[in-house]
Amino acid sequence: MDDVLVSSRAAVRMGSRLSPAGGVAISGADLTRPLAPAHKALILQALLDHHVVIIRDQTLSAEQQRTFTTNFGDLEEHVARHHDVRYAIVHSVTNLGRDGKPTDALNTRGNYFWHTDKSYHEVPSLMTMLHAVELPNQGGDTQFANMSLAYRTLPEAMKRRIDGRRAVHSWEWSRLASGSTPATEAEKQERPPVDHPIVRTHPETGEKALYIGNHASHILAMPEAEGRALLAELLAHATQPEFVYIHHWRPGDLVIWDNRCLLHRAVANYEMAKQRRVLNRTVVRGTVPV
Repeated sequence: MDDVLVSSRAAVRMGSRLSPAGGVAISGADLTRPLAPAHKALILQALLDHHVVIIRDQTLSAEQQRTFTTNFGDLEEHVARHHDVRYAIVHSVTNLGRDGKPTDALNTRGNYFWHTDKSYHEVPSLMTMLHAVELPNQGGDTQFANMSLAYRTLPEAMKRRIDGRRAVHSWEWSRLASGSTPATEAEKQERPPVDHPIVRTHPETGEKALYIGNHASHILAMPEAEGRALLAELLAHATQPEFVYIHHWRPGDLVIWDNRCLLHRAVANYEMAKQRRVLNRTVVRGTVPV
């Protein structure tokens, strides 16, 4: 059975959980209009309960997406500066090259590796929103891995091993590990490495979750090779199929996810050199992980 929230404007319906790892779809909403308090509360609770919220059938301009996102907190700028300062915080995730044509020769490939947004910042992202503007005929999925489930199912010996440990998260390392264009000296100075707990506590639910991913370079107070091997072992455990929700995009989807308890990655399961994939992205600033 669907849960139904009826307002004076329309019936906004929330479906059942889409997978054991998370995901829930909401239909009947019109996000071009001011967000009703009851609808905001529904979205926030759904995010806590299901971690990934899909709001179907939205047609949003960049300004409308920016306005909607501000309902949930302070917005972040992208790490790359946009030519139009009004939309520096609304930017495209796309496979289009500088000539506007599809390409599989991308300068930035980090989206295709498991990560949580902006963990190379001292204050990482809380939630991210992607709005489907143009989609390939098939494929172009996004995967989400539930880090709370992953932590919960670790052997007790591993939980003890990583208790209190901190990993270094680095923009420079992330670029290197993903095969992207290397970070410039200016970028290295602007975004120096930071460290976060390997196990963070969700500030609203109190649940523990692994906080790892492609931005994590090594572990403090541990030989680099040993730390990287441990991080790789944790990532392999955390991204097993039973912990992953795969989102198959539909036109007009607005997908919202909780970076505090998820990893995600794009999947290159489409003809990148032929098919256009354009999604508009906004990000809400979070808090220091503890």
